Amino acid sequence: MTFVDERAKSAPAGSTGARTGARPARGVAAGLAALTRPGQWPKNVLVVPLPLLGAPWDWGTAGRVALATAAFVLASSLVYLVNDLADRERDKRHPVKRHRPLASGQVRPPAAVAFGGVLALALVALLAPLGPEGTWTVLLYLAVNAAYSWRLKHLHLLDVFIVATGFVLRLLGGYEASGRPVAGWLVLTVLTLCLLLILGKRRHELGVSGTGHRPALAGYSAHFLDLVLVMCAALTMVSYLLFLRTESGYAPAALLTAPCALFALFRYLQIVVVKSEGGSPVRVLLRDPVMLTNSSVWAALLVVFQAV
Repeated sequence: MTFVDERAKSAPAGSTGARTGARPARGVAAGLAALTRPGQWPKNVLVVPLPLLGAPWDWGTAGRVALATAAFVLASSLVYLVNDLADRERDKRHPVKRHRPLASGQVRPPAAVAFGGVLALALVALLAPLGPEGTWTVLLYLAVNAAYSWRLKHLHLLDVFIVATGFVLRLLGGYEASGRPVAGWLVLTVLTLCLLLILGKRRHELGVSGTGHRPALAGYSAHFLDLVLVMCAALTMVSYLLFLRTESGYAPAALLTAPCALFALFRYLQIVVVKSEGGSPVRVLLRDPVMLTNSSVWAALLVVFQAV
């Protein structure tokens, strides 16, 4: 019995909901909003503006980067909606994802499809001012994620690289919007850091739900994931230092932020390996008090070194 049936069953006999089984408008609206996963929007806010680090910028540049960020927010929201449509039957068997709007029955597929059309139209309107140079990264992001939803998410190893590629495309979108040359070491830093976060999430999923919910998990084990987590952490640290030293525009003293970067990596590995958490990397990065304190010190040091 679906979520809607239970609500209709418990409604007063004379009510419209009891007679028709229709969802209250407020519940459907909340479900549609939840399909866009606002809790994941910080991914775009944190990644797309990265090209502004360590380099002078004006408000016009910042405005174009903000527009690119909004475009990726809409594009990623559309991707989440399509994924939830495709996975709604599998999500019903997951202890947490079964509460998602489509899996729980809060939102019906036709309503989700119509809402997806609205998001797509809004995205087209938002991309128009960016021009072809600022559009190709978003379109490629949508194409890559369409392939991911269709088949690639079931292929182990390839699945994590495809997700990480989405973040690299966000970064490249920021570079296109800012008009600055791409910093190769920063691209590598983002790629390896995202692989680290995604692999940590896979390790958590493997321990919580096994391989039944996500077929690609059959190609992983906790020991294997621990090995590649350490490898990605090391590569992230090295590429970050090389970015600071050769491409960032920061003073050489910015290398003193290395302890903050190293501490953040250690803390994330502690959360994933020791505490067996990490199912939501965004939650870890933005809500863990230790990580937030370290990030605040790190950001403050970067501001100081940019002013030097």
